[in-house]
Amino acid sequence: MRAGLCALLLLVVTLVNADEDVYPEVKVADPYIELHTGPGKGYPIVHVVDRGDFVEVIKRKTDWFKVRTAKGKIGWVSRIQMEKTLTPNGEVAEFVDAGLGDFSKRRWEMGLVGGTFNGAPVMTVYGAYALGANLSAEISASQVTGDFSSSDLVNFNLLSQPFSKWRYSPFFTLGLGQITTSPSVTLIQVEDSQDLIAHMGIGIKMYLTRRFIFRAEYKNYVGFTSNDDNKEFEEWKAGFAFFF
Repeated sequence: MRAGLCALLLLVVTLVNADEDVYPEVKVADPYIELHTGPGKGYPIVHVVDRGDFVEVIKRKTDWFKVRTAKGKIGWVSRIQMEKTLTPNGEVAEFVDAGLGDFSKRRWEMGLVGGTFNGAPVMTVYGAYALGANLSAEISASQVTGDFSSSDLVNFNLLSQPFSKWRYSPFFTLGLGQITTSPSVTLIQVEDSQDLIAHMGIGIKMYLTRRFIFRAEYKNYVGFTSNDDNKEFEEWKAGFAFFF
């Protein structure tokens, strides 16, 4: 038992050290670089790194880099200052923007799309996680604002993207969800209704630049009502998303 605990502790220490060693280092070439508390000029400066010192690049968020100094100070540095640093070999450090290759390898995606749901305006926010190179799981929340009623939709669907490496990449969706409809007319007391819905759809994603994509889609819904009077709905939407 004690030997097993020691082996587990050794494994954890090894993994921690290995994780620390993967961060690339750059050398400050300007007189100094400024470390902010967050990824933006509006965040206060908490530390200054002098020329000749090295910093580890932990991660990137748009044009800001989270770095750690040799003394353990952590902060965010602008891309403008980072592009003036040097590699350990003395070469100018290069920071490549996210490209089409990153789009095909993305893990997370979030976006906002809008359009019409059976002729009424609809807005949708969604999040997606890539299960593989060509398959992802999505969850979305939509609001439909009609003249006589409003509806809230929550959907879960699987998205198949057979050509994920293409700049213009078609996809197919299939999923289930729930629609809650609230009548807007107050003269007659009508209760809200909740129904199960299923949908299938097609669409296209277009890689724009850096981490942004354009998305357009069509979905056909079937609503399963309690009185067995099933209804069909059509939805057209388009909007923008970012991936990481």
